[in-house]
Amino acid sequence: FYRRLLSFESAEFVYDATVAFCRKFVGRGSRTVDQMVQAARSGKQNIAEASQASATSKKTEVRLTGVARASLQELLEDYHDFLRHNKMELWAKTDPRVKAIRDLARSLQRSYEDYRALVESGTAEVAANTVVCLIHQTCFLLDRQIRRLEKDFLEEGGFSEKLYRARRQKRGDEAQRGL
Repeated sequence: FYRRLLSFESAEFVYDATVAFCRKFVGRGSRTVDQMVQAARSGKQNIAEASQASATSKKTEVRLTGVARASLQELLEDYHDFLRHNKMELWAKTDPRVKAIRDLARSLQRSYEDYRALVESGTAEVAANTVVCLIHQTCFLLDRQIRRLEKDFLEEGGFSEKLYRARRQKRGDEAQRGL
């Protein structure tokens, strides 16, 4: 199920782009590479794990989705640091290049291929800003997902509460039938 989530798809693009970015632009053997790749991986993996936990624990699903969001925020800071330390521009939200990257997300058949040339063939500044845009998009999706999960939890309760209601309903039905 999680593979159909837009947040997972977007986080997977962030992970693939980060691996490619680090290979091309960050020194091999650098702790930064390990941290960036791990943060990107954690974002993706926690979305998958949260989705799998949803059947038995809404609380765990919300928590793990939040962990995914936090991992991507950490990664975003690494990209900001990279741009600053290398005296490169962090593109403003209103920059036409940012709009062009954001427009790629509107495709119904979106894939990492839509971003590959920007990340793997562009300059370090273009690549970093492309991933920054992808991270912002993913975090936006995760924020919406978290709000929805919290709303559903408040309205419907968690797994234990649903079991309790079902058990009470069954006992009530049995009592009415005289069992």
